[in-house]
Amino acid sequence: GTGSTMASMVEALGVGLPDNAAIPAVDARRRVLARMVGRRIVDMVREDLTLDKVLTREAFENAIKVNAAIGGSTNAVIHLTAIARRMEVPLDIEDWHNLAQGIPTLVNIQPSGDYLMQDFHEAGGLPAVIRELAEAGLLHDALTVTGKSLAQNNAKAKCYNPDVIFPIAEPFKAHSGIAVLRGNLCPEGAVIKPSAAEPQLLKHIGRACVFEDVDDLRARVDDPDLEVTADSVLVLKNCGPKGFPGMPEVGMMPIPAKLLRQGVTDMVRISDARMSGTSFGAVVLHISPEAAAGGILSVVRDGDEIELDVAARRLELLVPPEEIKARLQSLPERDPKATRGYAKLYIDSVNQAHDGCDLDFLVGKTGSAVPPVQH
Repeated sequence: GTGSTMASMVEALGVGLPDNAAIPAVDARRRVLARMVGRRIVDMVREDLTLDKVLTREAFENAIKVNAAIGGSTNAVIHLTAIARRMEVPLDIEDWHNLAQGIPTLVNIQPSGDYLMQDFHEAGGLPAVIRELAEAGLLHDALTVTGKSLAQNNAKAKCYNPDVIFPIAEPFKAHSGIAVLRGNLCPEGAVIKPSAAEPQLLKHIGRACVFEDVDDLRARVDDPDLEVTADSVLVLKNCGPKGFPGMPEVGMMPIPAKLLRQGVTDMVRISDARMSGTSFGAVVLHISPEAAAGGILSVVRDGDEIELDVAARRLELLVPPEEIKARLQSLPERDPKATRGYAKLYIDSVNQAHDGCDLDFLVGKTGSAVPPVQH
């Protein structure tokens, strides 16, 4: 799911040729496209068409809008942020909210819909989506590796299956793919994919059922004595970039076995982890700052009430501020995950999710979360 999303982002950014996103791996057209890429690279050298001329702020804005229209993976938030900051292009998690507002989900593919990527390709693929957005005036006239703009590349694209690719006037789903949340649990942001969640859970208050880490989750989630109901909020800590370390795709926590037997198919789940682009549900991810970095997530306890309101972009731990402060102050000192080698370098240097999870010394001057050295 994330691989398909990022292939779409490459095409939407203008650094891949049209049709790059969705041609199936075993289709002969993939080999033809690869040959065309090789030829085009040589021409780009002759034309002095370098990457910095393509990966502009306008290109990233286009990609965010396309991601909203296809209902793409939440992982794109981290990946595009990291790429932009390597290129010294300012990009913030709030851009995902501001730019995606008003852009509906146009593509009926899993996990937001019914069809697969091959069906998407056969229906017209990403070119049909880009043309729909461009003709609605929603995309910038940004330069691409073809030497033409994104709109020019896709001006002749067609939709061959309206059950897969919907027009913007009558979209598949009215809300776009990713929502950015704020609140005392995530002052630096968190994300959720509303198009993949049960609508009734997008506004919810429930009591926390807390797992301290992924090992705790695996050990207890199917325990018949687990104190959990369908209205509970599953909370997973210490799975962020520093905490795991490495931010695994475990954010889509399994529904406890005893609730599955009751017919429960979705629950509100929150964590500082990621999830696969094929995952679905009312899953809040990328809590920032993460638990291992001293975020408020680290002091959530069983039974605490948590409020999720996606329309209001709010995620709150309903505990008095003085109680939260006391809990933070009483946290024991953490044992280091690593004391030497690459693991220590990574833990000491990795940025939080809202900053792209890149190593701070690789980030361009516009995006590093680490203050500049004072001389």
